[in-house]
Amino acid sequence: MRRWFFIMIPGAIALASLVTARAQEPAAGRSVWDGVFTAAQAKRGGDVYAQHCLECHGETLQGDGTASALAGPGFRDDFNGVKLSEMLDRTRKTMPDDKPGTMSRQQIADVLAYVFSVNKFPAGDAELPTQAELLNQITFLATKPTEMVSELIRRMP
Repeated sequence: MRRWFFIMIPGAIALASLVTARAQEPAAGRSVWDGVFTAAQAKRGGDVYAQHCLECHGETLQGDGTASALAGPGFRDDFNGVKLSEMLDRTRKTMPDDKPGTMSRQQIADVLAYVFSVNKFPAGDAELPTQAELLNQITFLATKPTEMVSELIRRMP
C-alpha cells in the first residue's frame, strides 16, 4: 500500500501541473483576427520598424522594389495560412537584410504587431508572444473568417 502511495502522489502532482499549464495557454486555432497583439506592442513595434526596417520597406510598408511589401494584398496573399511561428523565424533568420539574426524575438514580435496593426488586424488584450509553441497556435489569415470558420479553426488540434 505504501509503495502505491509514493507512486500516486508524484503522478497526481505532475497531472495537476500539466492541467494548470494547459489552462494558462491560449486556445489553439486562433488567427490574427482574434486580437493577438496589443496597441502598446504595435507602437513599440513601430519604433523598432523605424530603426531596422524603414530603409528598405518604406514608410507605407510597400517595399522599395527589392524589399517586399509588408502591407496590402500582396503581403496578405504571401502569408495567408502561415503560422506566426514561421513568420517570426523567417524574419529572425533573414532580417534586417544587411544584418540578419541581430533582432531579438521580442523586437520581431513587436514589429509583427506593428505590421498587423498597419494591415488593420484588431488589437487585443494580450501581447503577441515570442515563444514558438504559442505562435504556432496562431495562423495568419488574409481575410476575416466567418463565425463558423472561426469555430472550426478554434477546434483544430
